[in-house]
Amino acid sequence: MAKHSHNFVDTYNGLVGYGMDRETDENTVIYYLQKFSDDTFIKEFIGKLTNSELDEIFLMITRQLKNHLTESEYHHLFLKDDH
Repeated sequence: MAKHSHNFVDTYNGLVGYGMDRETDENTVIYYLQKFSDDTFIKEFIGKLTNSELDEIFLMITRQLKNHLTESEYHHLFLKDDH
């Protein structure tokens, strides 16, 4: 069985837009992140990024993980390991 799931993007029927309200903003970010992580898309897109853009994305994600997850949550929810 796969460890990861990306079902939201296939089942969400709400508005995809940003700036209306918190719930719509959250759903839009989830939608965008799941679209962004699609294997076909990301394989095409990643090679178009500069080294600086890769650094920027990696550092932003890492910073948010450190700011909002405990070490246990990081391992269990993000890495999906048995740490």
